[in-house]
Amino acid sequence: MTGSLAQAVLRLEGVGRVHGKGAAEVHALHPIDLEVRAGEFLAVMGPSGSGKSTLLALAGGLDRPSTGRVLVEGTPLEGLSRAGLADVRRRSVGYVFQSYNLLPSLTAAENIALPRELDGVSARAARKEALAALAELGIGDLADRFPEEMSGGQQQRVAIGRALAGERRLVLADEPTGALDSATGEAVLELLRSRCDAGAAAMMVTHDATHAAWADRVVFLRDGRIVDEAVHRAPQRTGAAR
Repeated sequence: MTGSLAQAVLRLEGVGRVHGKGAAEVHALHPIDLEVRAGEFLAVMGPSGSGKSTLLALAGGLDRPSTGRVLVEGTPLEGLSRAGLADVRRRSVGYVFQSYNLLPSLTAAENIALPRELDGVSARAARKEALAALAELGIGDLADRFPEEMSGGQQQRVAIGRALAGERRLVLADEPTGALDSATGEAVLELLRSRCDAGAAAMMVTHDATHAAWADRVVFLRDGRIVDEAVHRAPQRTGAAR
């Protein structure tokens, strides 16, 4: 699915990010060109401070680049109004944050269903999608629990369910297995892998080489620059986590 005929779901053209000015100027990300195509699972690795999280934020329109442009499904993000940008993010991009970002006043199912309802999906259909996502992650029994009633690992799985609910074409994940035990982490990676095999594109930041092995391609960052790249096919796995 990662051949030349596959559509570029995410494209970064000369994208860089600079913080501060003059003597205080810091290049969080030097200008880079990068594509993630339909069906492709891309892992981003590098030491702390290498620009991984900056890259992820720019890719999803959470931050604006100092140079270059970001296109999601062919739409340039820099020309959009704040409302238009929010609409693209909500409809096309699923995020998995390290900090979960669940709304404390909503249950697990409601946290997952809310973005879908904002997309115009009926409340009944959105809840059905939310319950399916929770079941797929093995936490269907948490549907009516609030975040404060869950462990960190359970909250992370709810956040992953929120990112994957519906038909988002681009999934951006920042250390998605950081709060999970190894078995659950493997199950989550298999789920991300399966979404890509079904035609979505995913970009995952990780420090773990065994997690990166699930990806089709690995990009290595250092000091805000791409310094290496490895292309491989993720090994075939059957069943849940191993």
